Amino acid sequence: MNVPIVSDLVGIVNKIAPPRFAEGWDNPGLQVGDPGVQVKRIMVALDASPASVDAAISQRCNLLLTHHPLIFKPLKKLSSADPDGSLLFRAIRNDLAIVALHTNYDIASGGVNDLLAERLGLISAEPLQITGSDELVKLCAFVPLGHEVQVMEALFRFSGFIGNYSECSFRVAGTGTFRPLDGATPFIGEKGERASVGESRIEVLLRKTDLEAAVAALKKAHPYEEPAFDLYPLVNRGASRGLGRIGELAAETTLREFAQEAKQRLGAGGLRFVGDPARKIRRVALCGGSGASLLRDAYFRGADVLVTGDIKYHEARDAEGLGMALVDAGHFATERLMVQGLADRIMREMERLRYAVDTIPFAGEEDPFSYM
Repeated sequence: MNVPIVSDLVGIVNKIAPPRFAEGWDNPGLQVGDPGVQVKRIMVALDASPASVDAAISQRCNLLLTHHPLIFKPLKKLSSADPDGSLLFRAIRNDLAIVALHTNYDIASGGVNDLLAERLGLISAEPLQITGSDELVKLCAFVPLGHEVQVMEALFRFSGFIGNYSECSFRVAGTGTFRPLDGATPFIGEKGERASVGESRIEVLLRKTDLEAAVAALKKAHPYEEPAFDLYPLVNRGASRGLGRIGELAAETTLREFAQEAKQRLGAGGLRFVGDPARKIRRVALCGGSGASLLRDAYFRGADVLVTGDIKYHEARDAEGLGMALVDAGHFATERLMVQGLADRIMREMERLRYAVDTIPFAGEEDPFSYM
């Protein structure tokens, strides 16, 4: 088992929630720390708070992963007399790196909003407000017969996703020719003689952002010292990504029943809703944290209700005017799912990469609001 360094973990986090997904005003990524320090223990929390930083230090963690960035706006000064400055000094003195995944993790597949949609029981949830889609490339590799599986296994780490299907490829048999020249070390054939070899043409789809890594994996898995492959840019667009989610409940219910169920499933200390309690609810839009800005997106997508947090008075009035229902379950309750969700994801990655790292979800966070 290997021990990664902070920069290795930042790379893993960037694959889970690519920084390019983040909103322009956001500041995800490495907040503080030495990229070269070894990481043997990770703590995952919603916030970089005194409680989570102290817990990470006391449990000898080298890295604290949070949803909300500790450094959000440019710092004009750094003083231990300020709350944020005090946390930064404490982290630095104890060799604790802090990394944030914010709006990039809201948008990413398997991130905050997918976790929230799953907890609320939505079926076939998809992005509510589209912010982009993956640019696709087709890779065609030519592999000698009998060696297809090892090459396909290498490529399927990066490719082959079409909708709800994975490991998608196309394969057809043919004949390849080549003549090894001086300096070559042919896997098949003799130097100076033309060889005709039975080969398979394997086609897979790649996200353009994965192209470099996928080609490297192809070359490593391919038996030839000079594998032949073609790359084709595609007009096809990949999966859409965006803020929030929208989907269907398994069965129609009322707004009152839905709100009660949401409160229970999210463990919310309190919950507010806007709309007729007897209103029928089937199509649900949601956004973890502060998502009231997506109200009109939810309305035009045919949602019966928008679930989010931090709803203001005038936003509630806007919903009434549109005939939309709202459920305000709070910022904390709609996002704290990420703690266990991200911890589980990191643990799977550590196991896959054979890294000797412990991952601890921080259980000591509480909603700053109390309810009567």
